[in-house]
Amino acid sequence: MTQDQVLQVFRDTGALLEGHFILRSGRHSRQFFQCALALQQMPIVERLGAALAAKVRDLGAATVISPAMGGLVMGQEVARQLGLRFIFVEKEEGKLVLRRGFKLAPGEKILIVEDVVTMGGRVRETMDIVRANGGIVAGVAMVVDRSNGATQLGVPTLSLIALQVETFDPAQLPPDLAKTPAVKPGSK
Repeated sequence: MTQDQVLQVFRDTGALLEGHFILRSGRHSRQFFQCALALQQMPIVERLGAALAAKVRDLGAATVISPAMGGLVMGQEVARQLGLRFIFVEKEEGKLVLRRGFKLAPGEKILIVEDVVTMGGRVRETMDIVRANGGIVAGVAMVVDRSNGATQLGVPTLSLIALQVETFDPAQLPPDLAKTPAVKPGSK
């Protein structure tokens, strides 16, 4: 799938929102990718998962891991498409942790899959967890890279959409956003 085709999926499903949004990072934006709206349709999940799996196939991962909640659907689908094991990290007392009996083998190559990345905070947390549990981060894959490649993670990083989406410090909002009530549509 081309970037334009993926963007069209987001537009067609109402998953590309316009307005005034507070991102997980605390920054503000005029656009918000609500992946859950696109990913509620399994044929779309399968198409996007196949496109992302094709990009990461050569990384040689043995396991896919995703941060809950946003990355779960795509992570599981990419793992399915590649025939790999799928696990996830989830919040416990405000921090991501590996739970539910999930274990990594020493030196196991892990692919991290996330839905949307702006600054990479949750991906970095997941990378730290993988390394602390003896795994090797083979790469990071995402549906949407809102930084257009500016977020450097130190491993191969691949996306279906890479574009620069303007974000703003909450204390330095442009006048049009300052006049518009902000909403936080993502997970908390």
